[in-house]
Amino acid sequence: MSLSGVCLIKPEQVFQNSTSGHNNSTGIFRYIIEEHQPKVAPDCAPAKDKEEIHSKNEGDTVEPDAKKPRLSKKEKRKLHGQNKSRPVFKQNKEKELCNSLINTAVGKELPTCNKQKCFFMHDIQEYLNSKPVDIGDQCYNFNTAGFCVRGLTCRFGKEHVTSDGFNIVNEEKQKDHLQIPERTVNQLSHDLQNLLKKRNYDFKFAEKIVRYNDLQKKNSTNSGSITDEDIIKTLSREKKSLDWKDKLLLSPLTTVGNLPFRRICKEYGADITCGEMAMCSSLLQGLPQEWALVKRHHTEKVFGVQLCANNPHLLTKCGQMLEKETEIDFIDLNLGCPIELVYREGGGCGLLRRPRVLEACVRSLSQVLSIPLTVKTRTGVYSTESIAHDLIPKFGEWGASMVTIHGRSREQRYTKLADWQYIGRCAQAAVPLPVVGNGDILSYEDYKTARESCPELTGVMIGRGALIKPWIFTEIKEQKLWDISSAERFDIIKKYVNYGLEHWGSDTKGVENTRRFLLEWLSFLYRYIPVALLERPPQKINERPPRFHGRDDLETLMASSAASDWIKISEMLLGKVPEGFQFLPKHKSNSYT
Repeated sequence: MSLSGVCLIKPEQVFQNSTSGHNNSTGIFRYIIEEHQPKVAPDCAPAKDKEEIHSKNEGDTVEPDAKKPRLSKKEKRKLHGQNKSRPVFKQNKEKELCNSLINTAVGKELPTCNKQKCFFMHDIQEYLNSKPVDIGDQCYNFNTAGFCVRGLTCRFGKEHVTSDGFNIVNEEKQKDHLQIPERTVNQLSHDLQNLLKKRNYDFKFAEKIVRYNDLQKKNSTNSGSITDEDIIKTLSREKKSLDWKDKLLLSPLTTVGNLPFRRICKEYGADITCGEMAMCSSLLQGLPQEWALVKRHHTEKVFGVQLCANNPHLLTKCGQMLEKETEIDFIDLNLGCPIELVYREGGGCGLLRRPRVLEACVRSLSQVLSIPLTVKTRTGVYSTESIAHDLIPKFGEWGASMVTIHGRSREQRYTKLADWQYIGRCAQAAVPLPVVGNGDILSYEDYKTARESCPELTGVMIGRGALIKPWIFTEIKEQKLWDISSAERFDIIKKYVNYGLEHWGSDTKGVENTRRFLLEWLSFLYRYIPVALLERPPQKINERPPRFHGRDDLETLMASSAASDWIKISEMLLGKVPEGFQFLPKHKSNSYT
């Protein structure tokens, strides 16, 4: 039998200490779980699939020794692929306290709500009597900042909420906390949001840049000379520069690359971080959920925003606005997004099929910016037709300051291994343009092999490897393989939860947002295999292990691929899930337990 793609686990370990709780009478603990029969966890499967499974079981009258009926393609697919339209937590406004009343400090007068139509509660005692029981006694925000902005609605508010509905402030801690005035920047202001919604934002400069490049492209004889002073100054000015040499970059990761996760990666050694892919059209409409992707924590010393659009008009306007309104160090153009909807509309990988539009996008966006423009691309659209080596030198001519190449095509998605030989070819073709490689780095050994096989590379970007083991940056910098314990890993999760409560809030909505993003991250974290259990360390990103026991119960729980077990981990830190809660994992295979 071929062992390709299988991560070999040690079958057993002999313990020296015969009193260990894991030992049987012979002092041997077996790691591999044999003859495991997976079952569907009802709370983690969509209703349609549950109905199909139920009807199948009800009508199954086949004798045990009889031949199994042939399944249709639809039946084979029912618990494979992805769950679409996953449920999102919603609050009942009538049971929530009005924002004007939640954060009144002790000794201050209670304000009154001035809204004519406010659907929230205004009776503080009624709210406190109906409020769910606190999840814990210690509020992370109060302990670190001296105050909690969620006040009375905090689910950890026992130590800072008085019985008569006031919010306690520790003035000494608050003073220390305010030494850094803005810990999270790039917030969407009401004034900017109104300008964008009413289409009153001044984009004249961006429009001039796009028009200039249109005329240059057409090379029209009757267009006359272009003498606009703004454009001439822009083309002649010197861009700010960044040092990419030997840096470890955290990849822009949709959904999971949020601010709390980036903080974790920074603490473990990531040099440069980038926000999740943001759609230009949504940013220009002033949508808060899209602007949340632009937020930056003060610990992110070098931070960029990744943009996705299908035309130079949107990209250039967005670039002009972000440089003026936010604190960012670079803008990254997404040419690698494989999502079908984005691709069909000509964005992401779709731009690789439209060379003229692509040139206009890179040129215009580069010219409107004084900060570096970087480009992240794949090898091409099709696995049989790699085109990145031809495009990358052009990116430099068009104004890009650095290019990241993911060694797979759109067609491959994340199947097969990243082609580092091709990445090296691209780096050679791009000289002197800095090139960063991306794909399948899960250990220092992988990093070392990549750098040795591609000496022209400037740096390395890590995506899934950081999701599976965020301490990978430490491993690379210290050139070691870290056999991290389950307790240490749980501390990382605990820290993420605290950062989530600080970022999304410690009220019910914030708790459930934190839970949701934690569960999404756990869908990657469980893939880590402890070093001591491996027959041939280090772990490879494309290898999957048999089901196994960890060295303790927590390690076993954290290695579970079942979404129902991820929910248990979330409940250890965020309390019981609310009534009617359902988490549908992105991949249906994780509905098994």
